[in-house]
Amino acid sequence: MRDAFHEELDAVFGDLASICGLVETAVSQATKALLEGDIDIAEQVISSDEQIDRAREAVEDQAFALLSLQQPVAGDLRVVVAALRMVTELERMGDLSVHVAKIARLRVPNVAVPGEIAPTMVKMAETAEDMVSRVQKIIVQRDVSAAIELGRDDEIMDQLRRASFTQLLGDDWEHGVEAAVDVALLGRYYERIADHAVSIANRVVFVVTGENPRSLDS
Repeated sequence: MRDAFHEELDAVFGDLASICGLVETAVSQATKALLEGDIDIAEQVISSDEQIDRAREAVEDQAFALLSLQQPVAGDLRVVVAALRMVTELERMGDLSVHVAKIARLRVPNVAVPGEIAPTMVKMAETAEDMVSRVQKIIVQRDVSAAIELGRDDEIMDQLRRASFTQLLGDDWEHGVEAAVDVALLGRYYERIADHAVSIANRVVFVVTGENPRSLDS
């Protein structure tokens, strides 16, 4: 009975990893739409959010079934509850990708990101996408060391966010309020994607060790 239960738990984590793959694609495609002003790609990202939502609902159904039918003991209960929280974080990451795509769509036929700030925005997008890719592996492998390392690397995104604000507030900014608002929002969206990735990684640490990742960080 317990073997079947743990197989179902593993299946839930496999589904979480699959959703993470969908999110990674959404982040990548939303960025492409943003930087190229491609309305078709933007629409694809917006439409794909429904697939992520359905996948989230399926994981929730699996998790609630495990809670109601299997009566998990403390350690297993920790895993199920963590999975429920992780899938919510993944859904929010998908939503943030949609927000990026909607800004891209709104500014077509123009590009929302002015040329001189584009390199910073590209680095933010690449950092966010890399963190999503890494957290997918962390979910699959239950890799505590990689999870802790991801949390440390979040500082890179924070530095890029600060750099974008420095550019926005500089005396030589000449693109007006609308572009400034777009860039500020985009920076926030990518930063939040990274934050959610770190949060998921921290939950994996807790699932594996039963401890807060901060207590393991040295």
